[in-house]
Amino acid sequence: MFFVYAISSIERNYIYVGLTDNPERRIGQHNPGYEKTTRAYAPFLILLIESFPIRSEARVREKYLKSGVGKEYLRELQKSP
Repeated sequence: MFFVYAISSIERNYIYVGLTDNPERRIGQHNPGYEKTTRAYAPFLILLIESFPIRSEARVREKYLKSGVGKEYLRELQKSP
C-alpha cells in the first residue's frame, strides 16, 4: 500500500505533499525537523492522507496535488473546519 499525504504548516503559509509507504513514520519525521526541506515550516497539521494499491497511482495523485489546481484544492481543505 502507498500513501499520498499533505501537511500544512501551522505557523507559515506552506503546504507539503509527499508519497510514502508509512505515513505515520514519514509525517513524524517532518514535525520534529528531521527533514531539511520542511524544517523551517514545522510544526504541521495533517490535511490529507489517501491510500493507493500501487505506487504509480499514488505518484499520479501526488503530482496532481503538487500542481496549481491541486494546491488550490488543498487550500480549500485547509479552510474547512
